[in-house]
Amino acid sequence: MKAWQVQGVGEPAEVMRVVQRQLPDPGPGQVKIEVSAAGVGLPDVLMCRGTYPLTPPGSFTPGQELAGTVTAVGADVGIAIGTRVMGVSDFMSGNGSFATEALASAATVQPVPDSMDVLAAAGFWIPNMTAWMGLVDRGGLQAGQRLVVLGAAGGTGIAAVQLGKALGAEVYAIAGDESRAEFCRGYGADHVLVSRNDTVADGRPLAQALRELTDGQGVDMIFDPVGGAQGTAAMGALARNGRHLAIGFASGSWPTVDVQMMTLTNTSLVGVLAAGYSQDHIEGILQSLTAMLASGALRETVIERVPFDAIPEALMRVATRKTLGKCVVDIHG
Repeated sequence: MKAWQVQGVGEPAEVMRVVQRQLPDPGPGQVKIEVSAAGVGLPDVLMCRGTYPLTPPGSFTPGQELAGTVTAVGADVGIAIGTRVMGVSDFMSGNGSFATEALASAATVQPVPDSMDVLAAAGFWIPNMTAWMGLVDRGGLQAGQRLVVLGAAGGTGIAAVQLGKALGAEVYAIAGDESRAEFCRGYGADHVLVSRNDTVADGRPLAQALRELTDGQGVDMIFDPVGGAQGTAAMGALARNGRHLAIGFASGSWPTVDVQMMTLTNTSLVGVLAAGYSQDHIEGILQSLTAMLASGALRETVIERVPFDAIPEALMRVATRKTLGKCVVDIHG
């Protein structure tokens, strides 16, 4: 099969090479998938750099997100050959989705709804599941609450903007420039602030700007895939009993937590990992999300589609925050 392989440590454009390699047969609980499309995400960039906690050793094929057709199954798998599926590849074994074939655990894939395009499916799973697990399962977001989304124009961020609106929250999107701010408005954000660090475009501290937007009341929840200085600054806008959801560290570092201040304000730091849930729970979330998509409460957020040969360049655009929404690869395009 044809695959992109990371050979060394560095930026994607420097360390990725196209190779011909043989994919292992699926083991117990695994499926082999002919990949139609693959989602492009920041974790793939971090794997190239060697800074992602789940980076495979040695040379490996990255790519977490996929959609395609099951071509072989291992023992104890209830998925039929020929089923269209979407989900997460077995990237930790080095057999990710930036290839014409990939392996996946049967527990990390689900059938693609008949109404969903395969390219949309490749960019649907991780952003929307992460948004749901953060806002609903871990955060307990309620209608009428104020939700801040950092990195709101990215794939996971815009999923959280949409889901927050669908759940009845008032959404405050933080975007890196005015074009990204307009993108967030188009997906339903009630308020948008332009910021790439701990201040907004007019120089005010981010927390001050958020408090002024809320008439001094503060916000109930922060969805934070950015971390760093911006994540740390945003915590200052939390209202009493507010929750800061630690989703990721696109800035390169996690936010710094003032434990004393969190204690005095009864606020909480909540870790969010979209993994480790039962199959029944995952299926229930997916049914809810696809129903929202069918009703129009959620919209497709795959904005950019690139060919197989452009994967390193697409990863570099994700790394430098030059993409809007979700970028996916048409493996055979």
